[in-house]
Amino acid sequence: MASPFIHHISVINRDSRQSFEFYHSILGLDFLLKTVNQDDLEMYHLFFGDTTGRPGTEYSVFEMKNGPQKKYGTNSLDRTVFAVPSEDSLTYWEQRLQQFDVFHCGIENYNDTKILRFEDQDGVQLGFTPIKRQEGDVYYPNTKSDVPEEHAILGIDSIHCFVRYREASVRSFQQLFDVKIINEFEDNGHNVTVLTQEGALFQQQVHLHEDRTRELEVMGVGAIQHVALNAKSYSELLEIEEKIINKNMRYSGIKDREFFQSLYYREPNTLLIEVATEQIQFGKKPITETTFDNIPLYLPDFLEEKRSFIESKLF
Repeated sequence: MASPFIHHISVINRDSRQSFEFYHSILGLDFLLKTVNQDDLEMYHLFFGDTTGRPGTEYSVFEMKNGPQKKYGTNSLDRTVFAVPSEDSLTYWEQRLQQFDVFHCGIENYNDTKILRFEDQDGVQLGFTPIKRQEGDVYYPNTKSDVPEEHAILGIDSIHCFVRYREASVRSFQQLFDVKIINEFEDNGHNVTVLTQEGALFQQQVHLHEDRTRELEVMGVGAIQHVALNAKSYSELLEIEEKIINKNMRYSGIKDREFFQSLYYREPNTLLIEVATEQIQFGKKPITETTFDNIPLYLPDFLEEKRSFIESKLF
């Protein structure tokens, strides 16, 4: 099975119950885990994805109840685009988003394909596009949703970023990861470079839009907090760490997240990039509850002794 290029994407919402309803009930993603941010124990961290919870389909939400709203700008992780089965699926989703009064921009032409851009309840930028099918890809969509399987989300197609100095980001990704440029084009007055890895799951891509006119994005509710790129093994993570150190880039050191090991760094346009190991120990368990409050809170072993304190801050 192909390895992903994009491991997961994490965004900031204001209310976890609304996030659960939007991503699980409206978008039909499988709900994988209700836990806390290991760096802020008073913050919910929700995981969504396909029925396996595998990298390449994971999408997570941090709750920031009292945080400021993000201020749009450049040097931003701007939009997550999900892969759906076909162009007909875009028509289905346009109608479904309309049904639930979700803001969308209609079906548009983009980079020789179609895209349906929309937003969640907090303004997180999202999109749908037809899957780029390749031999060997296997799909595990959530079939327990009321979204028909023939239109269900299959995984993450791409992330779109806005940066002041596109060539600096391109060069940095090339130096740290085995990526190649597969297209360059213009979109709404912005020059765009598209990067991917050979044989990546779903042919996942990073789109870098050059924008030197807007002010810098201010992080807040409605933003993508980070994108995680995939390391196929712990040894590959160590190799990437060494490259980061040699480039004298700011980074976190390797962290054990229980599910995987990872590190965080800032690339030249200050985008926050995580690098996470593919061999996750997610241990997905069936969730039978359909209401957010009744779903048990999962805590890693090292936080279990703090459960009473954590739950008192969350509930």
